[in-house]
Amino acid sequence: MTIADWLINAMTKLHDAGVDSPRRDSLVLLEDTLRKDRAWVVTHPEYEIPSDNLKEVNKLIKRRVQREPLAYIRGRAWFYGRFFNVNRDVMIPRPESESFITLLKQTTDGYVKGSTFHIIDVGTGSGCLAITAKLEIPGAEVIAIDNSQKALKIAKKNAQNHKLKIDFLNGNLLQPLLHSSFSVPRSTLMANLPYVPAGLVTSPEITQEPAAALFSGQDGLNHYRQFFEQIAKNSQFIRSMSVEYILTESLENQHGDVTQLAKAAGYKLEKTEVLVQLFKATRT
Repeated sequence: MTIADWLINAMTKLHDAGVDSPRRDSLVLLEDTLRKDRAWVVTHPEYEIPSDNLKEVNKLIKRRVQREPLAYIRGRAWFYGRFFNVNRDVMIPRPESESFITLLKQTTDGYVKGSTFHIIDVGTGSGCLAITAKLEIPGAEVIAIDNSQKALKIAKKNAQNHKLKIDFLNGNLLQPLLHSSFSVPRSTLMANLPYVPAGLVTSPEITQEPAAALFSGQDGLNHYRQFFEQIAKNSQFIRSMSVEYILTESLENQHGDVTQLAKAAGYKLEKTEVLVQLFKATRT
């Protein structure tokens, strides 16, 4: 079967299954299978796909027809210009989360030339935020926390793939940091915590991601309540770390509630970009 004929067949199957981007997904899976780039694939429509490759890519298309997320089929996801390993133990990185890095870089411009500072990624999942932060801001020391050992296994593998030293801690939100021996003289917290309201299923794909990484109670804010309560109850420790900034991600209709939670913990809203909010300490 030629590339042209296969693409028509695969796109039809994905379209009939309700996949939003049948052409893109078909091309991506064919590129991966043939180990060719997009330009080569689209300029060789007459190429006869070898039988072994044909069997392999048809199996992948079948998985996509069943609405398995493309990133899980590939075993990797693209984030901030880099690939990261993913599997069903971690949530797939979203493009909107790249705003964490954009805002983070704005807050750390003055730190790079000064003393040591830490970036603490709470709920690291695949580690994409922690790793990207370290790559984009090499002067920072990065700590990544997650309550899932399986997720940390993926995050550690990603850090190894990118040849980075990151300190990984296992535990609930800030709890492992409170009992650690780390000396953190200056820091910024990133918290991309679960924020999807219970029962809000926006696509068949989302049901195949780990529920614990997505859903957070009826209004989606249970994790953020606990997170800011930890900050408020351990204010002396937070001051000792000089946590000047906190970044969070949530739905736009949750931003007002998250702002109030941050305010009660001593932080005011500085800036919003897409779904990410940047908060600054109101006291030191």
